Amino acid sequence: MLWITIDRSLDIPLIRQVYEQIRVLILNGDLQSGEKLPSTRELASELKVSRNVILEAYDQLLAEGFLVSQMGSGTFVADGAFLKEHGGIPSFHSTDWGEDKNKGHNMINFRSGIPALDLFPRKIWARLSLAIWNEAAPSTFGYDVPEGRYELRQVLSRYLLKTRGVVCHPEQIVVTSGATQALTLVSKLLLSTEDSVIIEDPITSDIQTIFKALGSSLYPIPVDEYGIKTSLLPSHISPKLVFVTPSHQYPLGGVLPIQRRIQLINYSRKTSCYLVEDDYDSEFRYEGPPVSSLQGLDPERVLYIGSFSKILSPALRMGYVILPSHLIEKCRKLKWFSDLHTPSMDQLILARFIEEGHLERHIMKMKKIYKKRRDFLIHCLKTTFSNNIKICGYSTGLHLIVEWKECHFSKDLLDEIEVFGVKIYPVEDHAIEKGKHKNRIILGFGHLTNGEIEEGITRLNQAMYSIKSRTSAT
Repeated sequence: MLWITIDRSLDIPLIRQVYEQIRVLILNGDLQSGEKLPSTRELASELKVSRNVILEAYDQLLAEGFLVSQMGSGTFVADGAFLKEHGGIPSFHSTDWGEDKNKGHNMINFRSGIPALDLFPRKIWARLSLAIWNEAAPSTFGYDVPEGRYELRQVLSRYLLKTRGVVCHPEQIVVTSGATQALTLVSKLLLSTEDSVIIEDPITSDIQTIFKALGSSLYPIPVDEYGIKTSLLPSHISPKLVFVTPSHQYPLGGVLPIQRRIQLINYSRKTSCYLVEDDYDSEFRYEGPPVSSLQGLDPERVLYIGSFSKILSPALRMGYVILPSHLIEKCRKLKWFSDLHTPSMDQLILARFIEEGHLERHIMKMKKIYKKRRDFLIHCLKTTFSNNIKICGYSTGLHLIVEWKECHFSKDLLDEIEVFGVKIYPVEDHAIEKGKHKNRIILGFGHLTNGEIEEGITRLNQAMYSIKSRTSAT
């Protein structure tokens, strides 16, 4: 009799359980070519299941060629079904697929770039969603154009001119599934293997990875409290693009002044390269209005990338890139080859959300909340760590930088801090030229309540005090 077990507590159908176990026995060679299987009645009786379960499992194995049936003789294992070193049925664990390992462990996570997800305007979004789904023409449910719905691109062009000084026609916008896809498209659009890319240093490691994946050579330019140091732009190379975050440098937080912006424009004209502007969270500026875009100074030289991940929610997967007119058609083709188009219904909902003024009202509301959280975080840091730290990069966005006078945040130190239930992020992880930012950390605050912020800083202090005491004792 076959060595098969049935587990009725599983969600897997009985037919599938029988089929899979016989299949594996054949692949592994435990059931060999020409070996006869029990009759369907015998196996059903042995496993205490309906005969139909065994019949359907056998039929599936016959259809896939694992078994052969001989009239009047029975069912046999087919020739050639043995697979050497077959691995059997793999087992998967949720943590293997990037699930948050801190979830459910009471971890205070100061990760940057996460908005207050609990304050997403879900009632308004649900109302607009219901209306759009009810109103949409049948054609809306078909394949769409790769550059995105005209309704969203038209609304976006007006909104960005009003709030960011971005100069463009709706035709210049390609809607993407987030800023990451936008930057990936731009990279494929402009770069070939071994092309030079000038990039801020430090800059988010994800962006470095995107450029490196295409075989590009990164030429890092240091940043200071005002952003990229344009006086260091090289004259001895011919870059294809310069990547910048001028309205809120990531991670150090500088805002690029007009003099350096003009230097960048002149450099791009002189070297015939493009400027790629990532405008990831500049709407949340706490001292004065948002800074105007670099794109508005030279729309034919600057490619502008934006998204709604930090304004609204990363789950929307909605971003865009604004292109010079001569690059539009090629980008449309790249987007089509990538994923055909971004989900149409979500685009229409977002267009209505912006058009009715909900986005601007949401930003104004969240600016007040984020400013209070930022101010409270600064208060906790100053109260707890006194003169041992310097706080910078806090005029805009959802994170700030803390610089310690006498502390280097090595991986071992960060791991020890995490034991106390708080997770912080070193600037050094985003540095291309290593060794210059070992005493700096990034603290995100947008998604944390004041209570969580206070508890997180308390835990950080406890961790650093414990580590210092232990080090001093040795």
